[in-house]
Amino acid sequence: MQIFHRSTNTISRATIYGAVFLVAALLWAALELQRSPYITYAKVARPQPVPFSHQHHVAGLGIDCRYCHTSVETSSFAGIPPTKTCMNCHSQIWMGAPLLEPVRESYRSGKSLVWSRVNDLPDFVYFNHSIHINKGVGCNTCHGPVDRMPLMYNEASLQMEWCLECHRAPEKFLRPRDEVFNMRYEPPSSLKPVSVDGKEYADQRSLGSDLVQKYKLRTVTDITSCSTCHR
Repeated sequence: MQIFHRSTNTISRATIYGAVFLVAALLWAALELQRSPYITYAKVARPQPVPFSHQHHVAGLGIDCRYCHTSVETSSFAGIPPTKTCMNCHSQIWMGAPLLEPVRESYRSGKSLVWSRVNDLPDFVYFNHSIHINKGVGCNTCHGPVDRMPLMYNEASLQMEWCLECHRAPEKFLRPRDEVFNMRYEPPSSLKPVSVDGKEYADQRSLGSDLVQKYKLRTVTDITSCSTCHR
């Protein structure tokens, strides 16, 4: 005696397949959300006590990164400039601008401005600026076109998969050390080769491979090891 209608088999199969597709769709949506600016804040400008424009100071005035970020070549931390650094210029120009009153107040009171950190990694991630700088990683490789940012934002997601993209193939990203702070640096091409130590390179792969050896990078196995960043 048949208890269930014949269509029950079809309904059961459709339900199972539907559940599988639904779970897959939800998983895909969760992964996309995790990578989205809603979570990572990529390309989202952060509010600051003073609307400092890197575009104006870097591209407009030609101020080198190291003038403000003094420890970037020698320390794990790039350094936040003290108010005195700002006042080196603004004690002479824009002295009465209302926009800069928080800077003047900070200088008068000795109380530091509280900046919102933009490129902020989790506490369980170790990152050393000096290592990357001295191995030929350009500022804009990680921070994006800072000289075109009226307000600062993080260019990339800063998630582990983004870091590993470089650590798995560093030769794709390295540049000569004297170009690290050049925000308009372009990788070599047949139309615009790059000269390093008298040798010309017409493609990034050959330049990067030589720089890996010259700058004595550790092996890919080493720099993709969990303990390299999670200490």
